[in-house]
Amino acid sequence: MTIRSFLTRLRDLTRREDGTATLDFVLIVPVFITLFVSSFELSVILIRQAMLDRGLDIAVRDLRLGKWPKVTEKILKEAVCDGAGNMIADCENQLLLEMYNVTNAGWQTPDPGANCIDRSQSQNPATSFQPGVENEMILIRACVLIDPFLPGAGLALAMQAQHEDGFPLTATSAFVNEPEGN
Repeated sequence: MTIRSFLTRLRDLTRREDGTATLDFVLIVPVFITLFVSSFELSVILIRQAMLDRGLDIAVRDLRLGKWPKVTEKILKEAVCDGAGNMIADCENQLLLEMYNVTNAGWQTPDPGANCIDRSQSQNPATSFQPGVENEMILIRACVLIDPFLPGAGLALAMQAQHEDGFPLTATSAFVNEPEGN
């Protein structure tokens, strides 16, 4: 094969137009698939967040109404997880609750970052659980680590780069302990 015949064949090959639709498909479709998978992942995360908020709100409502005279962390966890439905896997073991008294004098609130469980540790971090007394404002925070619905794809891949251990969902609520009636 001479150089001239090689160049002729190469020129003929570059002028062919069959297969151009395949090239467009290969370049465009992965972008749309990633966008679709990411939007699906985000919608699952938002549903889980809404259910965690709902569960905490229902539990705080029951607490405000005096359903439990002596509330414990275990009772509150069960109530939050019942209110969240089945959207959070292994909810009672993954959920970490914090309860803080907020003073009226300076309205000092706790650190804005909620604590979550550390899956690599056998013990959870120490948290504050202070149910408070009459007419005292209480801030309650719930944090749960969730695993992505579709790991290794789209948005979940980016989120896993920041949080190897799952990514946190937090919910916060506040209430005032009502005085007990005589």
